[in-house]
Amino acid sequence: MSAYDIAAAAALLDRQLAPLSLAERLALVGGLDGRSVFTTSLGIEDQVITAAIAAHCRGIDVVTLETGRLFPETVALIAQTEAAYGLEIRRYHPEEADLAAYVAQYGLNGFYDSVEARHACCGVRKVKPLARALEGASFWITGLRRGQSGNRAETPFAEADLERGLIKINALADWDIETVKAYVAQHQVPVNPLHGRGYPSIGCEPCTRAIKPGEPERAGRWWWENDVKRECGLHVPEATPIPARASDKIATPA
Repeated sequence: MSAYDIAAAAALLDRQLAPLSLAERLALVGGLDGRSVFTTSLGIEDQVITAAIAAHCRGIDVVTLETGRLFPETVALIAQTEAAYGLEIRRYHPEEADLAAYVAQYGLNGFYDSVEARHACCGVRKVKPLARALEGASFWITGLRRGQSGNRAETPFAEADLERGLIKINALADWDIETVKAYVAQHQVPVNPLHGRGYPSIGCEPCTRAIKPGEPERAGRWWWENDVKRECGLHVPEATPIPARASDKIATPA
């Protein structure tokens, strides 16, 4: 599909997903033509989506980026979640050659020294493995929520990722954290114990700290940097909005 067609399909899908429940959103996306991939970081939002996929839409592939610097609690939760729901979470690891090249240039923990070095580390450990995880995918499902940070306040339910040539689905875009927690309690969803220790957003261990009372949910990510956006590159650049053509049905990627 052309960039225009992808953006038009995303705009239409965004409107279709808005009034639906989480289960209905996943069922709609999972029933479209093309491979659907959900990338989980094992955070509380992603655990909710994994539970919903297991219950309502097992045709969606579930994958995770095992960066090599995750908290032990996060790594343990991968196997625990697989056992709880009887599904496979496919692991994608960074390439050894890329890691060696990074360490040679910046040092093992060089990401503390500059934003450039941190972005390079995220590129090796996250962005490049993500590209492999999304090969051949038409839809990429994420756990992004508008309430996670000011940078995500306008997160749509569906958006065109023109760089990757697919549609990104943010199935929990309109959920607040209390709704997420209520779902976890109601459905007994296994969650990372770090959430109970002040970590609402959990990434790699060296780059994540517990937040202080009153801080935004993602304040503990790359806390030593001044840029309030502080993203890792997985969800930027932002999708380019293009008006949708009039249509009664969604135009699905081939």
